[in-house]
Amino acid sequence: MEIRDPVHGSIHILDEEVPIIQHNFFQRLRSIKQLGFSEFIFPGATHTRFLHSIGVMSVGDKAFSTLFKNRLDNKNVLRLKETFKLACLLHDVGHAPLSHATEFVMPNLWDLDIPKNFLTQKDITQNRQASHEDYTIKSIADSSFSTSFDAVEKKFGVQRKCIADLIVGRTTEKDYFSIDGINYFPILSQLVSSELDCDRMDYLKRDSYFCGVSYGHYDLDWLIDNLEICHIKDEAVLGISERAVVTFDDFLLSRFHMFIMVYFHYRSVCFEQLLMKYFKTTTNEYSIPADIEAYLEHDDHRLMKVLRSSKNKYAQQIVQNRIPQKIYESFTDEQAKGLELIREYLESQNIEYIRSSSAGRLSKYYTSTDEHISKYQIKVARKMYGSEKSIYTNIDEATDLFTKFSESHSVNRLHCEVDQLSTMQKEEIKKLAQRIVL
Repeated sequence: MEIRDPVHGSIHILDEEVPIIQHNFFQRLRSIKQLGFSEFIFPGATHTRFLHSIGVMSVGDKAFSTLFKNRLDNKNVLRLKETFKLACLLHDVGHAPLSHATEFVMPNLWDLDIPKNFLTQKDITQNRQASHEDYTIKSIADSSFSTSFDAVEKKFGVQRKCIADLIVGRTTEKDYFSIDGINYFPILSQLVSSELDCDRMDYLKRDSYFCGVSYGHYDLDWLIDNLEICHIKDEAVLGISERAVVTFDDFLLSRFHMFIMVYFHYRSVCFEQLLMKYFKTTTNEYSIPADIEAYLEHDDHRLMKVLRSSKNKYAQQIVQNRIPQKIYESFTDEQAKGLELIREYLESQNIEYIRSSSAGRLSKYYTSTDEHISKYQIKVARKMYGSEKSIYTNIDEATDLFTKFSESHSVNRLHCEVDQLSTMQKEEIKKLAQRIVL
């Protein structure tokens, strides 16, 4: 099978992968928009998780072929390659309608009844709220989707458990990922989810293209060509050549600018808050099922149909592409203090408002306390004159962008129905805002 992609060109799909892509579980992603409400602001942003996921697999294929270019005739290497490609392809298969926007109304994890060998001990003992990743694992581990893996299991020896392990970033199957005494799980899991993963390499270019903006542009080919395997004792971790550090900087900045200008756009964030208010005020119109087979029926079209037929005022604001007016926006701690003054005034006047916060880090991996995330930093490989071996340093020693953006960058906003305010209330809000700015 060949897929024509506007971002990456022709993408070739192996015959053994076709049943997975053609299965209803993966086809459902055709009806899940990549950027949720962003199409209300950027009309071209109607691209889906379906094409994004195929794009991630294409990037993963190129990255793996670069790293293992002299070993692609090795049976064990090909098994790891196919396992890794499928982890890239399926990393988003569990996404709910409107991608992340509905994740907060998912059921509890235990309700999904995921086989215990696919869960961590913490998940087995703590019944947290489920995430789209849990639905991904459930679909791979225990659903009608599992039959579509027969061909890749037979030809390559792929194990679905190990695909799931790469997606969640943890494994107990060290032998499966080891070749000649080297454990390749770290580098492959980094390429699935890290500061330099195939997911980001695809979505920055794809989202930029479909939104009609230039912020997500960077040199993908140069970045992939300069990926390196760094051997740390008996483990292989992800590295880049020192000549690609500037390109990596550009990659980080592209993501940062996309967050500020696209992903944190005030209208799309406000729509998410309206959706949250809808779910809180109308509990019997829509729910996300724990039954994985029933989950197949839940996509953007189903949710939007429910919202269009609802009499809930927040649902109607969403379908009419209408949000309360933005009355204040803060970018600094000092401005955030002022926002609290306006918020307190609104509450004292019994004025309904929406407060939205877009908080994010340039790198959650750099500051994470999660052991499996923070254990492996991306390395920079430097060739020393007269030596065949490279010297490895952590990426944060080669670029100062991590230091500059290590603190949370947050934008806080207040919205309310200005037309429903009295003249006196409008003037008071204006005075408070001006006092803060001045």
